[in-house]
Amino acid sequence: MNEASRNIVKPKKNRIRQWIIYIALAFIYIWAFAGLPIEGIKETAGQISKAIFSGIFHPDWDYIYLPDGEDLLRGLLDTLAIAILGTFISAFLCVPFAFWAATNMSKGRTFSNTGKFILSFVRTFPELVMAIMFIKAVGPGSFAGVLALGLHSIGMLGKLFSEEIENMDLGPTEALTATGANRLQVLWFAVLPQVLPGFLSYTLYRFEINVRSAAILGVIGAGGIGTPLIFALSSRDWDRVGIILLGIIVMVTIIDLLSGAIRKRLI
Repeated sequence: MNEASRNIVKPKKNRIRQWIIYIALAFIYIWAFAGLPIEGIKETAGQISKAIFSGIFHPDWDYIYLPDGEDLLRGLLDTLAIAILGTFISAFLCVPFAFWAATNMSKGRTFSNTGKFILSFVRTFPELVMAIMFIKAVGPGSFAGVLALGLHSIGMLGKLFSEEIENMDLGPTEALTATGANRLQVLWFAVLPQVLPGFLSYTLYRFEINVRSAAILGVIGAGGIGTPLIFALSSRDWDRVGIILLGIIVMVTIIDLLSGAIRKRLI
């Protein structure tokens, strides 16, 4: 077969492969939408939607600060504290698991695969499931939210940290080992200076995610702004729902901007 014939055959194979992918994706979407129960729109949907949007666009500004009770500022600060403590706990506890899971830090693949399996196992449990478990164990409140975020974040941060360790330059570690440095000296002078900026960047990124998660965990009683939010939703107090959502948006936006600016300086 000459070169011209090969060039004709290759595009045909690529087209067939593309059509197979398109057909497979179409079947997946059809199967997914077929499983959605469509029962129609309720008669009161318009009235309820109007009440929701009216309350959201006319928030209860008095709820921002209440001297004698639970208010928006206290709820947001509680949410922020849960996210900070949860991220702080996970950022420290995941480091040994990250070195355990990194292939270039262990002598055999079996050892590192065990670490990867443990991190994957921890990640399989959503924050909400962990929060419900900790609420049953330690009672409702912020402490359960901190434990849930801290344990769940170990799995994700450990995975990201281990990848950062695997992608580092092994030249400095080999040079120090050749000069007779022990394992602790190699870790301190060759490994940590390379991976620490990445560790801090991933920790800040995880903190952004934990702030959003902490706002949701309060819905099931794990503290934070989610608790007054679910009460306002249950009582259909839409103007209070509006100010709570506005507060969450402002807090998350400010944290995203600050975290992004810090990450740019680190990397």
